[in-house]
Amino acid sequence: MTDARLRRGRGSLAVSFFVQGVTFALLVTRIPAIQDRYGISDGLLPVFLAAVPILAGVASVVTEKVVARVGPAVVLRWAQPFVLLALLAVGMGSELWHAAVALGLFGLSVGALDASMNMLGVSLQRAYGRSIMLGFHASYSLGGIVGASLAWVGAHWHLSLFVSYLPVVVVLLPVVIVGSRWYAAGGDGTVVEPTEAGEKGSGIPFRLLLPLCLVMTFAYIGDSTVSNWSAKYLQDVLGSSEELATLPYNAYMVTTLLGRTVGDFGVRRLGAVAVVRGGAVLAAVGFGLVAVSPGAWAGIAGFTVLGLGLSVLVPQTFAAAGRLFPGNSDAAVARLNVFNYVGFLIGSPLVGALGDAWSYRWAMLVPMLLVLVTVVYATSFGARGARYGGGHEQPRTVDVG
Repeated sequence: MTDARLRRGRGSLAVSFFVQGVTFALLVTRIPAIQDRYGISDGLLPVFLAAVPILAGVASVVTEKVVARVGPAVVLRWAQPFVLLALLAVGMGSELWHAAVALGLFGLSVGALDASMNMLGVSLQRAYGRSIMLGFHASYSLGGIVGASLAWVGAHWHLSLFVSYLPVVVVLLPVVIVGSRWYAAGGDGTVVEPTEAGEKGSGIPFRLLLPLCLVMTFAYIGDSTVSNWSAKYLQDVLGSSEELATLPYNAYMVTTLLGRTVGDFGVRRLGAVAVVRGGAVLAAVGFGLVAVSPGAWAGIAGFTVLGLGLSVLVPQTFAAAGRLFPGNSDAAVARLNVFNYVGFLIGSPLVGALGDAWSYRWAMLVPMLLVLVTVVYATSFGARGARYGGGHEQPRTVDVG
């Protein structure tokens, strides 16, 4: 594979991550408006919200089979336009079944999209011979900030969902269609050291993938805790104003972007294990600060620290799957991606149930303890000295972009 093709592939994939960040943020930040538009009751809303990650998990499993025949670039080329169109469909309907169909299509297409994007990212990182995976997820975080800002504009000006979504889809749909021309896997000419578990054509023993699955689950339990409970925690527990309660998630998103922007440099210098352990400890400190915060600003500081810590875990977990199974990384990533949705499904109800039955302060200690388990499993992320895309520090046979 030529250096120019690798650079184009990396750039187009970064755009894909950015677009997905915008799209997902536009959906989740307008959930109250979606509920009002379709008259979804409070009792039925959790069913609709749970259906999206469940269907996404199913699609991720199916994607493993599909990419074995056509490759992840083809799946991504078709999945991303479907995600954008499904978002637009969410804003177009009027009946309850319209919402069910649109959200179902969104879940199925986003599962294929998440899996295929990360497959290509892992493949390109291996071809580069150095850590670039965090940069892709930084693009996603930037897209999330942009999408949340656009959602705020729509809510502030009382725009309908369709009017809010249509300009975004009109602009981004041609971008992803044109950009998909340069999607590239990094397998051609890549030098890897296959492990016994990861040789081409071999299966993927679940016992070897399990530590990474647990880390992925715990990371998304932490992430969903922030996205679903930070505003309520600040307002109800720490006594902040409604306006101030919107700040923790914004601060979390900004520091997530910052952590992912500089994270690849940390992996190259210190190794994946050190970065993952540092991130886990920092995230645990953030949860601890939130739990003992005497007031709103201390709570915001805790959520800010959380963003820096959690930011590195998910991208490095995908990268570790690629290192562990270099000859079968697409299948490993597809299976690991399912636990993204498992964590999302568990996190919010878990913290909510503990908060109602016990106390929201004590509930914050549960994700703190779970994310600390990552410190134990950090050796699954590669040799202590691993800094690049392979399972060891390898020569930069390809060094572009």
